[in-house]
Parts: sequence; C-alpha cells; structure tokens
Amino acid sequence: MQGRGPIPERKHKPVRINWLRRFRTPAVIAVLGAACVLAVQFAPGEWLNPHDAWVLSIAANVFFVFAGGWLISTFVDGILKSRLGQLQLDQPDNLSARKVATRLDVVRRVWVVIAGTITLAAALTVIPGVKQIGVSLFASAGIAGIAIGFAARPMLGNLIAGLQIAFTQPIRIEDAVVVEGEWGWIEEIGLFKVVIRLWDWRRLVVPPSYFIEQPFQNWTRQSASIIGTVLWSLDYRAPIAEMRDKLTEICKGTPLWDGNVVNLQVTEAQGSSITVRALASARNSPQAWDLRCHIREQMILWLQETYPDALPVIRSLAATNGGVLSEASEGDGGDIG
Repeated sequence: MQGRGPIPERKHKPVRINWLRRFRTPAVIAVLGAACVLAVQFAPGEWLNPHDAWVLSIAANVFFVFAGGWLISTFVDGILKSRLGQLQLDQPDNLSARKVATRLDVVRRVWVVIAGTITLAAALTVIPGVKQIGVSLFASAGIAGIAIGFAARPMLGNLIAGLQIAFTQPIRIEDAVVVEGEWGWIEEIGLFKVVIRLWDWRRLVVPPSYFIEQPFQNWTRQSASIIGTVLWSLDYRAPIAEMRDKLTEICKGTPLWDGNVVNLQVTEAQGSSITVRALASARNSPQAWDLRCHIREQMILWLQETYPDALPVIRSLAATNGGVLSEASEGDGGDIG
C-alpha cells in the first residue's frame, strides 16, 4: 500500500424494495393475457375467425407463462436484495456480513438467469411446433452446435468459477485485494465479471476465473483487521529504543490503532543509512492508511525536535592540507570535496 491513498469507505444505506414497481410489469403482461382470453370468449364471431381465435389463445398462454415466471423471479430477487441491504458492510468487523453478501449476490444472479431460462422454455412449450422445430434444427446443425460449444467454453468456465467463488469464497464483497499490481476492494461479484474498486476510484474488471486460476493477494481473508507498515531511512545515530517507545506512545494516543500489533525494527543497514520499519494494526484498510500517515508524520516531527542527528545525512571523505582524511557531512555543515 505504499504511496496509495485511502479507499473511501462505503456507507451503509438500507435498501427499500418497491414491490409495486416490481410487480407492475408482470401485472401488465397478465392483463394482456386476460384481454386475449376475454377477446376469444366474448368477441362477436364476425370479429374473430377461428384462426385468429387460436392465435389469441396461444398468445394468452404465452402471456400468462411470462407473467408467472416474471412474478416469481422478481419476488425472489427482491427478497435477496432486501436481505443484502440489511447487511452491515460498513462495520469494522464485517467478516460474517461479507461472507453472506458474497453468497447472496452470486445466488441472486444465478437465480435470475435460471428463472429467465425456465420461463422462456415454458413459454415455448405452449406454442405448437416450436419444440419439434428446435429439435430438428439441433439435429441438422451438428457442426454449428460444436462450434457454439467451443465458443461458449469461456462463458461456461466463468459461470462455474462464479459459483465456485460463491461457496469456496477466495474473495468476498468488500475484501481488500491486490490484483495485477492494483490495490482495491471487491465491489461486485457477478457471474461473468468481478469489479474491483481501486484506491483512486477507478474500477478494475476481471473475469471470475482469474481468482480461480491466478495468484492474487487477499489482505482481509480472515478478518477486516490489517497491519500497516511505515518505513524510514535514517542515520546510524537514530535512537532505536527511544523510537520504539515513541511508536507505542503515538499508537496509544490515536483511536485508529486497534490495540493489537505495534512493533519497530531495523530491517536494513546498508551504505550511509539504515531502514527502520514500524508495524501497527487497524480495524480496516482505510483506518490502516490513516494510521500509517499519522505515525509517519508524528515520528518525523519528534525526530526533528528531539534527535535531529537521526535524520539521514550525506557523508564523504575530505582530504585536509596535511593529507589526513576527515569525515564531512551535509547535515552538519562540513565541506564536501
């Protein structure tokens, strides 16, 4: 997360399902079916010949099938969306909510596809001759069927991957992940795409199969808590023990720290400087970013005021007139030559 800005937290907004709007379309379709039935039953004979009455009867059956399928589909979809809207994804400890949200979101999308397919199939069965025509077309187009099958393999692979993600959950809604070198949060898990909300509000869209076949980093796999890292390049005279105490003091003085992890170590000592690394844990990714910035700023201010010699300097060896080498530093005003 070095150099990246914080991802804005998603605020919880309860989802209110407008059932009247959802049921309006299937109701209109059912009214059309009822109108066809009434026309067949009560229209004068001179208005409708037998063929037209037969067509209207078939149309009525198709309308009723579509209305029933649409009604059931939108009812179940509304229940799932309502349950999704009740999940508190903006809470610090939201692991359970993210698990449920991932399953419900994928199941909802699968349900819409299955319900639409079954409704269409049921509607075709009430039209005489359609089933026989379909069988004849499939039987006479074997080569085309094979070509379509090969072309559909990526789509079917992503569909299966989406179902696998829903139940094995290598990723969940609002997981913090690193994919293709980009860090962000899982915003949407669909049947054929996964949308990642990046730190700068861009969206990275990848197929679900990516998370089954490719390695990636999931920073919140077990919980929303995360450990932030802060690095400093300092002089060899840096007071490590005092910095360790100061880090603890800084963390205890801010509500961004969750009270679990705080540590400071020298990780490298090369050339004219050392690398000091601080670790501190937070409840979630945005708070971890703010905590890292707070620690970095407070520690630099403290070093400037208390131990200015700990800040990095550039050293070189300068030859005096007597031929004796002496050490010079930019930090203490020595001559460099």
